[in-house]
Amino acid sequence: MKINFPKSVLAIFAVFLMACGSNKTPATEAELDRLAAIVKNKDFKIVSDWAYPTTTMAMQQAARLLPPGNQGGSVNLIGNSNFLTISGDSITSYLPYFGERQMGGSYGGDDSVIAFKGLMKNYNVTQKKDSSYDISFEAQSKSENFQVNITLFPNLKSEMILRGNKRTAIRYSSLVQNKTASD
Repeated sequence: MKINFPKSVLAIFAVFLMACGSNKTPATEAELDRLAAIVKNKDFKIVSDWAYPTTTMAMQQAARLLPPGNQGGSVNLIGNSNFLTISGDSITSYLPYFGERQMGGSYGGDDSVIAFKGLMKNYNVTQKKDSSYDISFEAQSKSENFQVNITLFPNLKSEMILRGNKRTAIRYSSLVQNKTASD
C-alpha cells in the first residue's frame, strides 16, 4: 500500500486546525443590557486581580523581591485592597503601583499607590464592534496627572491602563461591579 505523503500531511494539518477552533460564546442580551446600563449610569467599581507593570531593566532586577507566584511582568493582587470607582464625574481609586518612577518621589510615602479623589476630565466612551466599551479620561492624584484607558467587556471583566507623567505605564486585569448593587 502506497501512502501519498503530501496529502496525508495536509489531512492531518486540516484536522489539527479544526480542533483548534474557538469556543467563544457570544454575550447574552442580559449581559449586554447590564453593561450598557453600567456605562450609561457612570456608576461602577473596578477591583483588580492582576497588575502588569511595564517591564523595564530596573523592574526585571527588582522582580526577585516579589512574593512567590509573581513575576516582574505580572503581580497577583488577589487579597490586596484595591479599587477604582466612577460615580458620575467623580473618581476615587486606590491601586497598588509596581513599576518605575521617572522623576523624584514625594516625601509623603504615597508613591506605591495610584490614588485619585476628584473629578475626571475629557471623559469619552466608545462602543466597539465586539460589544465592549472603551472609556478614556484624565485624572489627577496629589502630585501627578494620569491618562486612564478602560475597556469593559460584556462578561464584566475589564482591562485598565494608567499612564502617569512621572512613572511608567501599568495595566490591570479587573472585574467590574455595579456600584449601587455592591454598596
